[in-house]
Amino acid sequence: MRKVLFTIAVIWGGLSTFNAQTYEYKIITSVESIIPSGLGRSRIIDTNEKRNHENFTSERTDGKNKKDTRNKSKRSDVRVKNFEETKLLNFFNIAGIRFQNIAANDAVITSKINALAEAGWELTFSNSAVESYAGKGDKNGIFITRYIFKRLKE
Repeated sequence: MRKVLFTIAVIWGGLSTFNAQTYEYKIITSVESIIPSGLGRSRIIDTNEKRNHENFTSERTDGKNKKDTRNKSKRSDVRVKNFEETKLLNFFNIAGIRFQNIAANDAVITSKINALAEAGWELTFSNSAVESYAGKGDKNGIFITRYIFKRLKE
């Protein structure tokens, strides 16, 4: 009986390795202005270009190692010029916080997520943050969310 179970386990393990799946990932970012009086800009950003991180990566140790490399890539090489920009509304207008704008943004972001889901992308993670200087007379701030999607590699 043990030999039969062992044989089944070996076959099962081999089949699961044979069916190993790889994924590709995609990130979209929503940036929503939290500047009073509605003066900021709010957008969903979705790139249409790919970059290889290795082209912009260097290795460092303690600075004394002769194997240290210096990254000589240009900032212009990192930039993406081909991207999709979807307009969102700002959180504030001249009268203060605008809840209708937040609801409208939720509807547009949901539409984008649903479109990606129809294209085979699965939302796997999201992360949000708020940035604001908050010093005297501060009028700057954004609410940013990164949505990370994955799908089976073709």
